[in-house]
Amino acid sequence: MAQSSTPFDSIESARDYIQLLREAVDEAEQTIEREIAHPCAFTGRRHLDALRLVDYKLKSLRQHFVVSQRLLTDLRTLRRYLLDERASERTVAESATEDASRPHAAA
Repeated sequence: MAQSSTPFDSIESARDYIQLLREAVDEAEQTIEREIAHPCAFTGRRHLDALRLVDYKLKSLRQHFVVSQRLLTDLRTLRRYLLDERASERTVAESATEDASRPHAAA
């Protein structure tokens, strides 16, 4: 059964996906900031309050994405560390096995 590719197949792809979401939030945030800075003639007080609330929520969401990216970067670094450490442990173990299986020359 073939597995479908998803944004979360790996830490790197999840991080890329979060980056895309962050960019979309940045664009929405810029749009809202422009609307707040230059409201149209039909914009009422409640509408401006709603825009400010949207701006706040977008900033909060953006911060969550920033933290998520940092966490994913940390996890990727730790994964690399653990895999490299295991690879070096295997190399040491293989070397020890090879040394033990070699006949020792009499001195």
